[in-house]
Amino acid sequence: EGYRQRTDGEVTVLGLDPGERPRALRARVGIVLQSTGLYRHIRVREAIAHFATMYPHPRDVDEVIALTGLVGKEQALSRTLSGGQLRRLDLALALVGDPELVFLDEPTTGFDPAARRQAWDTIRSLKELGKTVLLTTHYLDEAQGLADRVAIIKDGRIVVQGAPQELGTSSGPAPYRVAYRDGAGGIVEHETDDPTSLLHELTSAALARGERLDGLTVTRPTLEDVYLELTAAGAVDDE
Repeated sequence: EGYRQRTDGEVTVLGLDPGERPRALRARVGIVLQSTGLYRHIRVREAIAHFATMYPHPRDVDEVIALTGLVGKEQALSRTLSGGQLRRLDLALALVGDPELVFLDEPTTGFDPAARRQAWDTIRSLKELGKTVLLTTHYLDEAQGLADRVAIIKDGRIVVQGAPQELGTSSGPAPYRVAYRDGAGGIVEHETDDPTSLLHELTSAALARGERLDGLTVTRPTLEDVYLELTAAGAVDDE
């Protein structure tokens, strides 16, 4: 983890080349790594206030504490925090400099479901503050629920990218699934790119026969569906 010199190509971040102007860029970027080397005996507020001194225009420390859900833990030593609270502190340290761009590297790894939901709310609040967030995650439901755009990477190269609801499989757009129970209680499933027309056909036929479409569901393809199809097609790695 950390900063590396590129081996080839060109890159700009916030209009700057990170290889030429790293100092100017660091003041505008916040990073939450998978783990940090934070001093175990430092207190929460002390750590955030210390990091604030490293930036030209930091956010108010108490505001950051409230934003990241650390109210009541200001005087706690970092070594006494739970895993979820430590991740909140990591996020607070990344936000106190009021960055324009925030990198979040697997921010909810190891969280229980409740802590994950709280972290998601915090990430959404960053968007409301006008921040750009680059999130890396293996939780595809997390990417689908939080991201405006998603990129799937293989061997350091982007193999597919776009809005989560627009990503397709190797054979084209991922189809909708329409399912219902037939008269014998069996499950009937259809895949279609046009669920509206298919539903019209199914309901018209059922009404003509005087039948019910019990348990009728229309399922939008998820990001996980797309990923699994691409994996099966060999487009991306299993990991």
